[in-house]
Amino acid sequence: MLFGKNILRKRICFFGEVQAVGFRFQAQYAAKRYGVTGWVRNEYDGSVTTELQGTERQINDVVAEIDSDPYIRIERMETEWIDPDPDEKGFRVRY
Repeated sequence: MLFGKNILRKRICFFGEVQAVGFRFQAQYAAKRYGVTGWVRNEYDGSVTTELQGTERQINDVVAEIDSDPYIRIERMETEWIDPDPDEKGFRVRY
């Protein structure tokens, strides 16, 4: 990914039926498909947190792809824009 002024980073915490339904791997697949970097991990409270870095459209496309999965039920999202990481090279699942 070329790093420029239109590259943003968004932290999103997803709530609902988001664990034990393939969420992290769907996020990884979507991120790679749309050229987004970042990470995803399960949280102890049953939520899933991800940081997505790319253009606003790329980030929205990743979220839409995750939400389209029939096994994932997103009830609520908490989001915040954070500073991009210019050194990040890929997307990974954190354990």
